[in-house]
Amino acid sequence: MYQNRPVLILGIETSCDDTGVALYDGAARRLLGHAVHTQAAMHEAYGGVVPELASRDHVRRLVPLARGLLERAGRSAHDLAGIGYTEGPGLAGALLVGASFAHALALARGIPAIGIHHLEGHLLSPLLSVRAPRFPFVALLVSGGHTQLVRVDGVGRYALLGETLDDAAGEAFDKTAKLLGLGYPGGPELSRLADAGTPGRYRLPRPMIASGDLDFSFSGLKTAVLMLVRGAEPNERFFADVARAFVDAVVEVLVAKCARAMEATGLTRLVVAGGVGANRQLRGALDAAAARSGFDVYYPEPELCTDNGAMIALAAALRLAKGAVKGGPHSFTVRPRWELGALS
Repeated sequence: MYQNRPVLILGIETSCDDTGVALYDGAARRLLGHAVHTQAAMHEAYGGVVPELASRDHVRRLVPLARGLLERAGRSAHDLAGIGYTEGPGLAGALLVGASFAHALALARGIPAIGIHHLEGHLLSPLLSVRAPRFPFVALLVSGGHTQLVRVDGVGRYALLGETLDDAAGEAFDKTAKLLGLGYPGGPELSRLADAGTPGRYRLPRPMIASGDLDFSFSGLKTAVLMLVRGAEPNERFFADVARAFVDAVVEVLVAKCARAMEATGLTRLVVAGGVGANRQLRGALDAAAARSGFDVYYPEPELCTDNGAMIALAAALRLAKGAVKGGPHSFTVRPRWELGALS
């Protein structure tokens, strides 16, 4: 149904509170450009994401972002070979904005619209780096909504090794930041505050570090911080030391589970993706563990760790190259809940 065109893919990410667009050249295997509008300032007053406000802001931002990106790249919608968009998981209303735009433009241009799993985008995002990993690898996906270890044998070939049983690591970062009176989103601020803290001043639990499996739990760690804050006289030094204790605990657990996953699978490449993957303390600790144990670690650039259109454009280009996309009527749905294991 679709005619041969230059392999230029527009990627659209609207799963939560970031509007992301990107252009990926599948023939040259390179990112031509991307842009992200974050809604953090809008949601800060509420202490978290308000779904209806998020959806409406995507409506306002998406078309100008996409138009500006195409203009800066010297391209037009006529040059596109396909449009990738986040089909799920995420906020239903926010997902519908991206899906509607993608299918409308694809229908007008006679090209495919390719629904992408948000987590698949994160898993494949390190392939955009200059130092890109080869398949197979173990991926640590660590973000505000997910903490998982996944074996990745290729595009669409994913095996879950372990995951969080309650709070994701990024969620625990944000909740702990709120306990310490930091703004929203609090994870990055908490990490910066931890840099000023004294190592070892406080010792927090390392949940499930000795469980023998590859699962995680962080809700108890957040509760331990709450008890510590309630029982002390708060001041700037105290908050910095608590932040350091929290970050050290999370990082130690993540590194221990990654090392165990590498040993269990026998693989030699570890990929780290998701917003928490930009954390300096985590990267330093993983690099040290890799040097000790003899495996390699790969990270996307920090700007590509958080939600972005580039990872969606890449995943769409890879699926298009596999022939995993069929033409047809542009009826669509979104999947607010979508298990990664359902992909093929």
